[in-house]
Amino acid sequence: MAAFLLFGPAFWSFAMSDDFQFPPVNPLTAGLAGRCPRCGQGKLFSGWLDTAPKCTHCGLDYSFIDSADGPAVFVIFIVGAIVVGAAFFVEFNYQPPYWLHLVLWIPLILILSIGMLRPLKGLMIAQQFAHKAQEGRLEGQGD
Repeated sequence: MAAFLLFGPAFWSFAMSDDFQFPPVNPLTAGLAGRCPRCGQGKLFSGWLDTAPKCTHCGLDYSFIDSADGPAVFVIFIVGAIVVGAAFFVEFNYQPPYWLHLVLWIPLILILSIGMLRPLKGLMIAQQFAHKAQEGRLEGQGD
């Protein structure tokens, strides 16, 4: 009986799943590199922000992916803090004309936003996989 409690249905459902065949992958490194969250080898993206249908290395089906607006929100907060801080620093120390602010900050906003969006989307997907995040459901609600 003790063996059943230690190695109950939850253990065997995990042990018989495909995840048991692969060593644990760090979600931070896999996500930022745009790699498969299960094996860490296959490509996560098929385009700049388009996710592939499945992993080319381990065959993980990427249909569970739903990063929604999460990466964009983090990009807005991070880029906003960087650019606003830098703009205040430049304004208070050098007091340049407004056109120079436009020339400085608009390209920086575009470069940082576009550059950060893909790694943060990969990180959100890897975290979603690592924590087995799913859409919220009410208890007793059937599929």
